[in-house]
Amino acid sequence: MPVNETLSQYSDWSYTTATAIYVVALAFFLIEQSFGAKGRLAAERAKSRARELVGAGGPSVTETTVDTAPPAPRPVGRAERIGRMGAALTVLGVLLHLSALVLRGLATHRVPWGNMYEYIMVVTLIAVITWLWAIKKFPVRHLSGFMLLPIVILMFIGGTMLYTVAAPVQPALQSYWLVIHVSAAATSSGIFLVPGVASLLYLVRAAHERNPKRFAKFASKLPAAEVLDRVAYRTTVFAFPLFTFGVLCGAVWAESAWGRFWGWDPKETTAFVAWVVYAAYLHSRATAGWRGSRAAVINTLGFVVTVFNLFFINLVTTGLHSYAGVG
Repeated sequence: MPVNETLSQYSDWSYTTATAIYVVALAFFLIEQSFGAKGRLAAERAKSRARELVGAGGPSVTETTVDTAPPAPRPVGRAERIGRMGAALTVLGVLLHLSALVLRGLATHRVPWGNMYEYIMVVTLIAVITWLWAIKKFPVRHLSGFMLLPIVILMFIGGTMLYTVAAPVQPALQSYWLVIHVSAAATSSGIFLVPGVASLLYLVRAAHERNPKRFAKFASKLPAAEVLDRVAYRTTVFAFPLFTFGVLCGAVWAESAWGRFWGWDPKETTAFVAWVVYAAYLHSRATAGWRGSRAAVINTLGFVVTVFNLFFINLVTTGLHSYAGVG
């Protein structure tokens, strides 16, 4: 069937608009990160002061308020309001991002992840959705700028240097395995972006806790290391089985297309290395002696391998996956 050029144009416009909205949201989150620290520090000091009073035998919060009125809600500062606006803009960007993906699929009459431009579109969409879940579950919204920065960079690269005109996929990719294998690979890769950033920030925070003089201005604005560790661990736990499923599906597709399950193609080899690294991270995270910074270093290495696999292997090396640009 011919490509619907109108829907393709709408998809491109949605993608560009979503990228622009992410940039604005990024600016809002950076404002919250830079100027919202005073409010967070004041809240922490108030909690610490309340604990000191209770420990010293002074009246507790409940003793002074239970017979009068419930405590007033903490006032929302200007920086926090700007952060909330950034979160709302991020949700709007996700809706436009998703629209771009759906319109691309409708325009080409196939699943919209048949080339590098579309693959990056999926990866970044999944990463932003995962981060929205993270900021709902953990107090890490003010760190959203660090997450949106690589997203914006990836989307800019995808929309400029890697942009491909909407068209049917090559005959070798016209298989139901394109739906199963590539969707699993793209989804897991998008989720892995979140623990990668969280682990990097964890290493900064942990270094500051060991030596308060290191990264003093920056690390003091980060959440506790335990919070960043939980974000990294829970997202990795969710992504790893999906990534494993994608690797196994790729092996089955390889046997069907090339007559062998595994051939140590550059793409296959790098995917296997990434799988080993993430398996080592989960094992180390479950082992008491390797928790903390050691586990975060391993997870960061997995993040580096994932990005390496996304760009260098797809765009520089030559292998059986070169014609696809994905997988």
